[in-house]
Amino acid sequence: MKKLFLVMALAALLSACTNSSKAERVLSENGYTNIQLTGYDLFGCGKGDTFADGFKATSPAGKTVVGVVCSGMFKGATIRFD
Repeated sequence: MKKLFLVMALAALLSACTNSSKAERVLSENGYTNIQLTGYDLFGCGKGDTFADGFKATSPAGKTVVGVVCSGMFKGATIRFD
């Protein structure tokens, strides 16, 4: 029972490190379509980033891209690609 509680607590913590509405807005405003958010990306962003939303989308050039939208509390967002 303790293990289940720990797993649930960890999942809740990691989901708090995403800002899916901002990530989707940033991608859309930059011309990406067919956006699929894939959840928290543990190693995708730098130290100063609070949120790390993984994604898969179609680029403005029509290519499928995979990456992460990194953002912080008092700063803008950066799109990084794998």
